[in-house]
Amino acid sequence: MRVLWVVNQCIPVIAKHLNIEVPNKEGWLTGLSEKLIAEKDNDLTLGIAFNAGFEDGRYKGEYEVTAYGYDDDLSVPEEYDESLEYRFKEIIEDFKPDVIHIFGTEYPHTLAVCKAAPDTSKVLIGIQGLCSVYADHYFDGLPEEMYVKETFRDRIKSDNIVKQQAKFVKRGELEIEAIKLAKNVTGRTSWDKKYTSEYNPDAKYYFMNETLRSNFYEGKWKLETCEKHSLFASQGDYPIKGLHVLLRALPEIKKYYPDVKLYVAGNKITGEDSLKKKILIGTYGRYINKLIKDGDLSDNVVFLGSLSADKMKERYLKSNAFISPSMMENSPNSLGEAMLLSMPVISSDVGGVRDLMSEEEGFIYPSLDEKALVDSVKKCFELNGSDTQKEMCEKAGAKARITHNPDTNFKRLLEIYECISK
Repeated sequence: MRVLWVVNQCIPVIAKHLNIEVPNKEGWLTGLSEKLIAEKDNDLTLGIAFNAGFEDGRYKGEYEVTAYGYDDDLSVPEEYDESLEYRFKEIIEDFKPDVIHIFGTEYPHTLAVCKAAPDTSKVLIGIQGLCSVYADHYFDGLPEEMYVKETFRDRIKSDNIVKQQAKFVKRGELEIEAIKLAKNVTGRTSWDKKYTSEYNPDAKYYFMNETLRSNFYEGKWKLETCEKHSLFASQGDYPIKGLHVLLRALPEIKKYYPDVKLYVAGNKITGEDSLKKKILIGTYGRYINKLIKDGDLSDNVVFLGSLSADKMKERYLKSNAFISPSMMENSPNSLGEAMLLSMPVISSDVGGVRDLMSEEEGFIYPSLDEKALVDSVKKCFELNGSDTQKEMCEKAGAKARITHNPDTNFKRLLEIYECISK
């Protein structure tokens, strides 16, 4: 069976072969590809089309994986480029796949693949997030004044908060069009099943959980070696991730825990690195800076920048708790990684979060309820060293090892491919 993956970015096994930088994002894809390549007892031949930033031919690496480059300008993900259809027709004709598995719907190349495929009954779309739903929540928790404010960067790029939300709307329209064309969808939560079924009631929905990065399946959080009263958020570079709500709640948390520390990974948006970045700060980054200043939080918030898988794991283990304050998510893999490490976890009650965990395994609060967020963090810290905390962490780890079991998920993936290829 020949399976073509269409992914947003290069995966490590291909990146190393081509001597290009190994990406840190979408670690679950790394975990799945490592499992697939290591598994020899199957008749699957894998091809991978990734956004190389250029169109190029095929690469054959040491793992017997054929890779293809395509060029999708991710700086304008709301714009559809018809030329991508021709590139994907070339790739499909060359590789001759029995199944085409597209990972994610957030970028326009998903629609291009669906239009290029000669038989959409062989196309499988894997749902990650859904821009069409995120657009409805882009302004959640933001003050109305931000809708009219602009920074110098926003003006020269024509990219203020309102326009950013409008781009999500356009991306959502392309996303829905792609889902309507595909005959097969794979998801992992009741949330993504609900929306994809609305968009295309005729598509077959296959349930399959995510396999995460391999390094998170080893190691375990210990209270004794963590930084007490510290929180770790894996992202915060745009409003959907909810950093603004967390920062508004942090001064109240600080009243009870003056030493509280929030570490934030991902793209830095606060302009702290250089004068140039300060000049090019966006409206959301400026608002984040205002919250830090007004809340007297300069000594309590640390922006880490992009981290490798190993550095991410190190930061999880050093933190007292992981927190996901998002305005909307499907099932955040960062939450799954934290649960795999059996550490205390806190999450907003959005999207498919409850498909990942219950109150027995972590703290869940309404996404816009700052008081509930504060209470969740306080309760989490109050439990430090208690039997209740140990039990919650053990349950979180046990749940995650079932949800993210590589063998189970790999077997399920092969079952799905078999069904579609017939």
